[in-house]
Amino acid sequence: MQAIARPLGFIVKIIYDLLSVLDNPIISAYALSIIVASILLKLVLFPLTKKQTDSMKKMQELNPQLAQLKQKYKNDSETLNRKTMELYKENNVNPMGGCLPLLIQFPFLIGFFYVLREPVTYVFSGNQAAYDAINKSFIWIKDLGFAANAEITPGVINGINLGTTLPLIGQALPVLAILAGITTYIQTKMTTAGQSGGNEQQAATQNTMAIMMPFMIFFFALNFPAGLTLYWVVSNLFQIAQQYLALHNGKRLLEVKAK
Repeated sequence: MQAIARPLGFIVKIIYDLLSVLDNPIISAYALSIIVASILLKLVLFPLTKKQTDSMKKMQELNPQLAQLKQKYKNDSETLNRKTMELYKENNVNPMGGCLPLLIQFPFLIGFFYVLREPVTYVFSGNQAAYDAINKSFIWIKDLGFAANAEITPGVINGINLGTTLPLIGQALPVLAILAGITTYIQTKMTTAGQSGGNEQQAATQNTMAIMMPFMIFFFALNFPAGLTLYWVVSNLFQIAQQYLALHNGKRLLEVKAK
């Protein structure tokens, strides 16, 4: 991952240097550099994401026919599998078509994860003093370098003061971690929508993942640097907007053709 994380960290540093003139107590140049770098990474990976979305859209379009096949051959799994593969072939659909683009994107996403988890190493070339000296605020967040539940006097650093201490959360309402969980849920539901092909077991698995993933991300976000969580939220929002536009434009196109 270092081979990918180091150039990504270098890019973040360049963006930070360019945006340093915009640094202010509310939204720091460091926060802006994370947001811009997150969007740029998504734009670079856009062709791969588009292939993934196109594959998902084609699978959704075939769902009614897949459901009919399942009903017709519910007692003959061998014929059902054969007919399903024939349907995929006739419509030039690869059921695994969305996996390869995701696998190619994965190293870059993990590389960026490394960058924001260890910014001193990858962005500031090991210069701890330089990193400590910069402003790292973002609206209500005092320091993007700390986790949401960081135990720092006066006890509230990256959230809204609850006035009491809650288990796992502490005194600060972790707004960014909550946003990470919510956007993960929306993005997961959009990605898996209509992908079960009428398979009840697969649909149940997808629903379980859609519920479990947001909670996992939320608890991870409580313990990771807030800058990393900011990247996750921005990335999710970009992905949600992209998938929404792609899927709804596709639906409109089908409606026009039908007319």
